[in-house]
Amino acid sequence: MVGTVNMRERLGRWVEGRAVSNFIISVIVFNAALLGMETAPALMEKYGTLILFLDRVCLFIFIAEITLKIIARGVGFFRNGWNVFDFTVVAIALVPAVQGLSVLRALRILRVLRVLSVAPRLRRVVEGFITALPGMGSVFLLMTIIFYIGSVIATKLFSDQFPEWFGSLPASAYSLFQIMTLESWSMGIVRPVMEV
Repeated sequence: MVGTVNMRERLGRWVEGRAVSNFIISVIVFNAALLGMETAPALMEKYGTLILFLDRVCLFIFIAEITLKIIARGVGFFRNGWNVFDFTVVAIALVPAVQGLSVLRALRILRVLRVLSVAPRLRRVVEGFITALPGMGSVFLLMTIIFYIGSVIATKLFSDQFPEWFGSLPASAYSLFQIMTLESWSMGIVRPVMEV
């Protein structure tokens, strides 16, 4: 029993070690390039069989890595959010490409996100981002309130002269969003309004 525990610990240290992590990162990057190649009809016509074979090899490597982690950690594997993320992303790739589920097969590109769970620096950035989400939610709520106030004012001021942009609250909100993002706002909205 003690030998089994030691073997599982050694397996866990090995599969989560630097050498294996670097190898997995290189496979992820290689797999991302393959998935990009699948979108090029000329490449698929010429090398499609090879590209699909190499994609399967990458998937096999990901399955082997996760299987080894599950063997090493047991049920504890699923207590780590990053492990659950990896497991889900790889599981999506195993969904058969039948008519209704073919969209899920397109989600195979999410395997690239595994870089986040393998690279510690990227993982810290994501964890910091998640920690900042409540504060960002407050900023989003404040911006929504300001947008709502601006939409009401714009609708009251400009709805008669410019009903297509400011005729209703949703139209005003969309026009203000267009102005905020600077998407053809000058010639399309601001100059005509300024003339009136």
